[in-house]
Amino acid sequence: MAFLGGGALVTILVLIFLGAAGGTLTPGPTQPIPFDHSIHAGTNAIACEFCHSGVDKQAAATIPSVEQCMFCHNVVGKALPNVQALADRWESQQAIDWVRVHRLPDTVGFVHEPHIRAGIDCATCHGDVTTFAVMRQVRSLNMGDCMACHRQNGAPLECATCHK
Repeated sequence: MAFLGGGALVTILVLIFLGAAGGTLTPGPTQPIPFDHSIHAGTNAIACEFCHSGVDKQAAATIPSVEQCMFCHNVVGKALPNVQALADRWESQQAIDWVRVHRLPDTVGFVHEPHIRAGIDCATCHGDVTTFAVMRQVRSLNMGDCMACHRQNGAPLECATCHK
């Protein structure tokens, strides 16, 4: 480790610790329309699966369409500036180009459904989104992180379980 300066080594150790401890790894991207999970999932206690409806059926959890957001926001919060921006997109039939927060390598064939079936809470990997004004990645979601969780939960460890 002689090639790393003291500051670099400390930074790496902090990132490793945060990844293992479930701390914040990234500050979270700026989205085209600010979306506050603490209001939706926290204050209003909307279940993850209500908005991320594909989570138990598809490989990806799916980001809600503008139409799905408008299901509620045709009635709720219509005067709020961010809801007005959403309604403008709906009226002009424009999709929202949300910035992806969680990304796994292309070689990983992650599917949410078996994790949900096993009773793994969304917060295990995504953090307590009920407190997030801005969505951010809280775990490294790297191979070591996933393998440690599989070991801890008695899940399969074979490469083909996750890799295409």
